[in-house]
Amino acid sequence: MRRLLATILSLAVLASGGARADDAKRLRIISWADYVPAELIALFKKETGIQVEVTLSNNEEMISKLRATGGAGFDLAQPSQDRILAAQREFGIYKPIDLTKVKLDQFVPTLLETVRKNTTLDGKAYGLPYLWGTDGIVINTKKAKAADYLDLCKPELKGKTAVRLKRPTMMAFAFALGKDPFALYGDVKAYSALMDEVGKTMIACKANLKFFYDNKDQLLNGIRSGEVTAAMMWDTGGWVLNRENPDIQYVAPKSGALGWLDTFALPAKGRNDAGAYAWINFTMRPEIAAKITHVVGSFTASKGADQLADAKLKAQFAASLPDAALKNIKWYPAIPPGLEEIEGRVLDRVKAAN
Repeated sequence: MRRLLATILSLAVLASGGARADDAKRLRIISWADYVPAELIALFKKETGIQVEVTLSNNEEMISKLRATGGAGFDLAQPSQDRILAAQREFGIYKPIDLTKVKLDQFVPTLLETVRKNTTLDGKAYGLPYLWGTDGIVINTKKAKAADYLDLCKPELKGKTAVRLKRPTMMAFAFALGKDPFALYGDVKAYSALMDEVGKTMIACKANLKFFYDNKDQLLNGIRSGEVTAAMMWDTGGWVLNRENPDIQYVAPKSGALGWLDTFALPAKGRNDAGAYAWINFTMRPEIAAKITHVVGSFTASKGADQLADAKLKAQFAASLPDAALKNIKWYPAIPPGLEEIEGRVLDRVKAAN
């Protein structure tokens, strides 16, 4: 009898998509490091009774994990806005967001519109903005000068610069060459030709590089030690270094800083949508969003939260990204399938080149 009862229960679980009795009290989030601070987990549980469980990941791993399960295993994911549509078209790993369950008035309107534009498929929205930031140049102003990405390749900086061997560097070099790679997303042949040109430029620049950096500590320590005097880098890292040494500054490049937006997205087979919506509305409250900025260093999409941020951080933001630089940000659009394979082949050539 016990074995029969167990079998019946197992079949019931399978029929419900793996639902469990405690699903409403458990919110499983797959996200980036620091994006779900422990303090907020405790506050959210106190308010709602829901326990948040976090799995740390990145864009590639999020897609891989959700693809392997058909969108199961998590209730909320936080991919970058440009990585949602292609994954959804190919693998169907997300479900549409019910905007009636989201307090849209809590979001910065321009960021909300940008993400909705880049994550809408067949009239349905699959993403909402969470955190945003930029990539530009960090430089020790006492030791070097640089106004754009390709200045990192100047002879006087030989052996003193660093970039990542990743697609953001390719996009940055393309813009610095006077080209718009995003405008070529719909033309594979033209895009491939531009990436070949970018690859040749990166190969010619290799003599200037102290290293291709793999993680933030490697780059931060390289700049702190003086091994690296200028690098392509994210804004918050530059502001951390600036607080330690005022000579080190984050600069928005002449050709435009690259803008990234990480999001809220609902996995296709998530089991606690109500908890996910509650978390989204909770984290976009200005006073809560300000706590996130304090931990992560990046600003959120919460309207009014920037006014509650640390005074030093607000001053650094204003100095690094004045109005003209903000208007010149090159936001990543949704990337079509196939382009990353083109970029990967070029990056392999750059890596292998002497």
